[in-house]
Amino acid sequence: MTLRQNILITGASSGLGEGMARQFAAKGRNLALCARRTERLEKLAAELTAAHPGIQVVTRTLDVTDHDRVFAVFAEFRDELGSLDRVIVNAGLGKGQPVGTGRFDANRQTLEVNFVAAAAQIEAAAGIFREQGAGHLAVISSFSAIRPFPGKLTAYAASKAGISAFVDGTRLELKRQGIAVTDVRPGYIESEMNDRIGRNPLLAKAETGARGLAKAIEAERARAYAPAWPWVPLSAVMRVVPTALLRKFA
Repeated sequence: MTLRQNILITGASSGLGEGMARQFAAKGRNLALCARRTERLEKLAAELTAAHPGIQVVTRTLDVTDHDRVFAVFAEFRDELGSLDRVIVNAGLGKGQPVGTGRFDANRQTLEVNFVAAAAQIEAAAGIFREQGAGHLAVISSFSAIRPFPGKLTAYAASKAGISAFVDGTRLELKRQGIAVTDVRPGYIESEMNDRIGRNPLLAKAETGARGLAKAIEAERARAYAPAWPWVPLSAVMRVVPTALLRKFA
C-alpha cells in the first residue's frame, strides 16, 4: 500500500469530512482542508495540530460551486504542501424534494453540487495528479447510487449515480498514468445531512462511519462500501430488491 502523506479533503468543516480529517490526522498525515465555513475549519485545524504536533494542516475557504476557485485552491494546496498525494472529493448536498412539487430549485442545487461541482473537483485533482505522475482520487458517492429512489431522494440518488459513473470513466482514463481512483459509497452515517433520517437501526455512529471510510479509502479499491458491515451485503441485496420496496428506503 502506497503511503499518501498529503491529503486534501473538501467539505471538511463538519460531518463525514471532519470525521475523515480526524482519522487521517491520527495516522500522522498532513491535511489540506477546505469548506465554506472558515471558522469551523480553523477551529478543527487548531485542534488537530494540537493533538498531533507532527502534522501540518492548511485550510482554505471554498464553495465548490465556484469552479474556477476549486482549481485555484487545489493548486494552492499543492504548492503549500509540495504535493497532493490523495484528494477526497467529499463536499455534497442532500437537499432534494419530490419531482413536480414546485421545488426544482432544491433538486437543481443538489444536482449541481453533487455532480457538476464534484466533476470540477475531480478535474482539478486529476490535472495535478497527471503533472505529478501519481496520486489517489477518492470520491464520496453514496449507497443510493445503486438504484433510483422516489420522493426526496430522487435527485440525490441520481446525482450520486451520475458521479459514480463519472468516477468509473475517470478510473479507466487515469489507470494508464498509474493514478488510483476509488468510488466510495457510504451507507447511513451520523451527520448533518442525515439528521432527517431519525432513528434508524442502520445508522452508524459518526466515529464508526469515519473509521470505516478511512479504512476503505486507504485500501484504494475501485469501489468500496463503508462501513463494510452491513453495506457490502446490502449492496448485493439492493440490486434485486423489487422496485415497489424502494419507497421504504426513501
